[in-house]
Amino acid sequence: MKFILTIFIIIISLNVFGQVGALVWEDNFNTGQLDLSKWSYETGTGVNGDFGTGQLDRATERTTNVSFQNAITGAEDGCLVITTQKEFYIDRNYTSGRINTAGKASWGPGHRIVARVFPRDVKQMGQGFAFWMMPDEIPASWDYLMWPQGGEVDIMEYVGSIPYHNLGSVHYAWFWQNNQWVDWNHGHMGAYYSYEKQEVPLPAEPGYGNYPPTPGNVNAGSAGFHTYGIDWYADRMEFFVDDNVYHIHYFNDGDAFYKDGQDGFNISATNGKRVAVSEYSNHFSEWYPFEHKMYPILSAGVGGSQNTYGGAVVSEAQFPCSVFIDWVKVYKLDTEVGVENREAESMFAVYPNPASDLLYVQIKNPENYWLRISDSSGKIQMEKALDETATINTSELKSGLYLVSLTNSEITHTKTIIIQ
Repeated sequence: MKFILTIFIIIISLNVFGQVGALVWEDNFNTGQLDLSKWSYETGTGVNGDFGTGQLDRATERTTNVSFQNAITGAEDGCLVITTQKEFYIDRNYTSGRINTAGKASWGPGHRIVARVFPRDVKQMGQGFAFWMMPDEIPASWDYLMWPQGGEVDIMEYVGSIPYHNLGSVHYAWFWQNNQWVDWNHGHMGAYYSYEKQEVPLPAEPGYGNYPPTPGNVNAGSAGFHTYGIDWYADRMEFFVDDNVYHIHYFNDGDAFYKDGQDGFNISATNGKRVAVSEYSNHFSEWYPFEHKMYPILSAGVGGSQNTYGGAVVSEAQFPCSVFIDWVKVYKLDTEVGVENREAESMFAVYPNPASDLLYVQIKNPENYWLRISDSSGKIQMEKALDETATINTSELKSGLYLVSLTNSEITHTKTIIIQ
């Protein structure tokens, strides 16, 4: 069976008319203590000692990790301060802070969710901070909802190893798998935001490097406060920094590109800015992850793995490492606002899908590309230069889901394939 991949296009006309309504929830962190009617401390090291991001830290509710300060330059008023420390505590050599609103406040489609954050001390590989969301609802007749079947939204994912960019993304599952976790069942659609260009950078994935940022460089996220948010509509999420939309994720197959049963991603030009457009995450009928309420989380961490949370911490990283949160706010939003979608002509194809020993890549217009095949964890299994139709030997790949990416100097497109 042939599965046609969607063309990468550089210019798409997207007419978006968002309408932000009333403020429905906020915390300005001005009282000098955590409002426990709104937030809860999340302490410990995650499930079985693993937060899922390769972190080395233990989250605590001590004031050395979660505190409040006034007179922070650029803040509108008082700030929540989340600080990672290099210290031995119970069983870890680092400590951190983590708070969430689970069971107290959560939101779904029809809301703008935004925070004003200054990651002042996040400057080296292994240091990081996130403003993100997890499910606050579960399917009927179930007493739990597995990750990533329930979805995850990373509104702000800022790490010291990529100092000039923020990552905004969604995580989801390709199959319901009876609400069970398997390591290959993980989809991810994300885009980076360049503070300098106020759009998706070129290349779209900047990679680790250029840390620490040069002193006084305003193009680093650690240079000052920015607002990080999502506008959550009925059919999509729009990720923005300082009101600059840079990633739009559609929930259903066919809402952004051809309906082809495949996840899709491209970089388009909208109002003169590079914007990432992706689909889709409603892969199974048992649960549509981004059509249900989620709760926000504010957390810091120290990376222990080269492949997660911005890379393994380096010896040059300085602690304490403090991040300042001026406020978190939630607004009503018109969920029915839509876009004028334009389907794209197919540029290349991969087949068969599922594949076994051989995968065929057919390119409509020969050009210099870089082909990369990665497993579901993001680990590269194969890569090669490609400028025309090719046959790829996949016989040494284990059975499972893989990501096929085709990149040139301007665009990147990623699709999923199954190797049997």
